Amino acid sequence: MTVVAERPPALPTTKEHRRVRRQNRLAWVARHSIAIALSIMFLAPVVYLILLSLMTSSQALTSDYWPNTWHPENYLRVFQVTPLPHYLLNTVIYAVAATAFMLISSIPAAYALAKLRFRGRNALFLTVICVMMLPPQVVTVPLYLMWARYGLTGTLWPLIVPMLFGDAFSIFLLRQFLLTIPAEYLDAARVDGCGEWRVLLRVVLPMARPGIAAAGLFQFFYAWNDYYGPLLYTSENENAWTLSLGLASFHSVHHVDWNLVTAATVLTMAPIIIVFFFAQRAFVQGVTLTGVKG
Repeated sequence: MTVVAERPPALPTTKEHRRVRRQNRLAWVARHSIAIALSIMFLAPVVYLILLSLMTSSQALTSDYWPNTWHPENYLRVFQVTPLPHYLLNTVIYAVAATAFMLISSIPAAYALAKLRFRGRNALFLTVICVMMLPPQVVTVPLYLMWARYGLTGTLWPLIVPMLFGDAFSIFLLRQFLLTIPAEYLDAARVDGCGEWRVLLRVVLPMARPGIAAAGLFQFFYAWNDYYGPLLYTSENENAWTLSLGLASFHSVHHVDWNLVTAATVLTMAPIIIVFFFAQRAFVQGVTLTGVKG
């Protein structure tokens, strides 16, 4: 009896390989079409802003979308016509100090509202929510008069010192995240003899890093982009101006030189984009887990 060997399956040709890859690519585009469309919609203005900053002053006033000639020296001119490094230093001081003070004050408050049982806790939490909904303009006049009485107007201290007393939104965000931490871990630490401060420092803080990162980034982004506060307290002293206030002043002086204005805008946005790029995983994780347990 003659045994006929089975013929091995034919290997796909290069042409078939390309067809399969093309189909997979088209299927991926179809599955992510909405995300791709949204990405293009959000990235298009940023790309146009960068292209505009590389044009000449005359071309920037036209409807062209692509530079005829490239002028990266526009970024150097921004540093020559405005004290951008000084504005950057003031912004970093404001953002870092305000974020640090907010975390120092808001984390214990959020821990108390989330994990401690005491009379009036719900009423206190309701007060925090009410403060969140209070427009900042309501208390602008009395706060300005108070800081003026202490001689602190014209500096960044009226924007930094209040963070030592907590931030309503940060307390709410951290409290919601701390509710997701199982109480069994805290009870085990208390059984081992830890006080509340040691429980907070040794148990809660390591487990709450994503939530703390999210709250810190929210505060850092707010302080970096804040225009109303620096305008209110530092407008009389240019040495205390932040990037947002300096950029607004630069725009009013160079409103014809749109290439320089957009170059200054790109330089102002770049640090915050870099910070978010490196911290986006912790930020997204903290925001996602917050509110899982009410």
